[in-house]
Amino acid sequence: MAPAVPPPAVVLQAAVVLLDRFPALAGVDLAVGKGEIVLLRGPNGAGKTTVLRACAGLLRVVQGQAHVLGVDVARSPRLVRRRVGMLAHDDGLYADLGPADNVRFWARAAGAEAVDADRALARCGIGERLLDVPAARLSTGQRRRTALAALVARRPELWLLDEPHAGLDRAGRDLVDDLVADAAAAGATVLFASHELERAEALSTRIVTIAGGAVRHDTATAKIADPDGEVASAR
Repeated sequence: MAPAVPPPAVVLQAAVVLLDRFPALAGVDLAVGKGEIVLLRGPNGAGKTTVLRACAGLLRVVQGQAHVLGVDVARSPRLVRRRVGMLAHDDGLYADLGPADNVRFWARAAGAEAVDADRALARCGIGERLLDVPAARLSTGQRRRTALAALVARRPELWLLDEPHAGLDRAGRDLVDDLVADAAAAGATVLFASHELERAEALSTRIVTIAGGAVRHDTATAKIADPDGEVASAR
């Protein structure tokens, strides 16, 4: 008997998301297999962040279907949130807490242990002298590394990254790439958006172009119209 094929990590079918009655997603079709590293590419306002937030259960899909890790995210967003990790423009840190307490808090919220938080802090280069410094006093790069550590400590099955290279120096951007590669090698799925296209394209296993709230080109299918209305071809 052939082994069972695992279900995709993300399935969006004709998904519509409204922001102030405006269709930020206008019928997105997207399937992401487990273990993939998928780059969402497109201009500002295309819908990339909306896709990520919808997959995290932070925005409601009002039409169509959205299943994340086998869960109908529109019906049970809380079941999804504990199993995914999102790095957004807002780092989600408590300003009066240091990196150690911030990361341990997010680790506990996902059912992880304090040791997972400590390992993540070390992996992300948060030295001992910074552990108790309030997040409000950290540099942009130090806050970004702390937010990365919080994500790593949660050990999510699905990584949702919105401009993960932003605010980091070269060593920090290299760290992001290493963390993403390690997560995928361990079986996690990564869906991300980044304007550092050369770096991001080298990291990804697949590229999906979004414009006008819809998928225009997918290198896995190479048969969706590009923004100019012509049939796109694979890279």
